Amino acid sequence: MNYIEIALLALIIICGIATCVTRNLMVSMIIFMIYSVFMSVSWAILRAPDLAITEAAVGAGISSILMFITLKRVHSLRDEDRSREAEDEEI
Repeated sequence: MNYIEIALLALIIICGIATCVTRNLMVSMIIFMIYSVFMSVSWAILRAPDLAITEAAVGAGISSILMFITLKRVHSLRDEDRSREAEDEEI
């Protein structure tokens, strides 16, 4: 193994652990996107371009967009609940 492959493996492991340890969902999602990019590069190094393209498209692309949308909706629902609670307290 050359130094690039070792560094890539270390980055993948660090991103995997950081995703699990992070308590902020947005930060965890961004780390997961970076993890997916590193995985697609590793598949390209292993000469599996079909898996690299799939990992880049699905792992870093579609999944990340769906997670962003979900977080946005969850936060908007939470904000609506807080505004309702504030209105109820005023009455």
